[in-house]
Amino acid sequence: MAQKEKRVNFEEIKDLLVRLFGPELILAEKADNLQPYLLLQPERLPEVCLELHDNAQTYFDYLSCVTGMDNGPEAGTMEVIYTLYSIPHDHHLTLKVQVPRNTTPVQPMPRVPTVSHIWRTADWHEREVFDMFGINFTNHPDMRRILCATDWEGHPLRKDYKLQDYYHGIKVPFDKHNELNGFRGEPWELLGQPTPFSDKREKPE
Repeated sequence: MAQKEKRVNFEEIKDLLVRLFGPELILAEKADNLQPYLLLQPERLPEVCLELHDNAQTYFDYLSCVTGMDNGPEAGTMEVIYTLYSIPHDHHLTLKVQVPRNTTPVQPMPRVPTVSHIWRTADWHEREVFDMFGINFTNHPDMRRILCATDWEGHPLRKDYKLQDYYHGIKVPFDKHNELNGFRGEPWELLGQPTPFSDKREKPE
C-alpha cells in the first residue's frame, strides 16, 4: 500500500518559499493565528502561487477563497487574502498582499496580479473583489463587475463608500422596500409593544 506523504506545516512552507524566492519575498508573517498567514511582495504573487500549486510537496490544488479588505483612507492600504487548501495533503495556507489605496477616482486603482491562470476559481473571486473593493487584477481575462451593474458608481465594501442617490432615475435606497415586500416588523417582545404587523401566525385548525 502506498504511504501517504507527510503533511507540511506552516514553518516548512515558509522555509521552502524563502529558499526558492529569497527572504525579501516575505514582508510579514503571523504564525499564531487560527489561520497563520504570510504577507508577500505583491508582484511575486503569481510565481509563488504557481510553485505552491505545482510542487508535489505542497500541491495546493484548491483556492478556497479570495477576500478583499479595505484598511481605510487613513491607513492608505488595501489587502487581498488568499485561502489555499491541498485536498490530497489536507493542509492549509493563507497568503496576503498589501497595496496602496486610492482615495479619489483620478488616482490609480490598486493593482494586484491575477492568479486565475493557476486556479480557475480565482476568475470570479477576483471579479467580486474588483466589484466590491475596486482592486484591479492585472492580466485577468475578464476584469469586469460581477455583482453590481456595469455602470454602478463606486465599490460598496470600501469604508468610505457613499451610496448614490439615484440609479437610472430610481431612488437609491428605495425607502418603502420593506413595507411593500412583506417585512412584518420586529417581534413585539423585543420592542416592548405590539406593532401593526405582528409576527404571530394563527395555527391552522
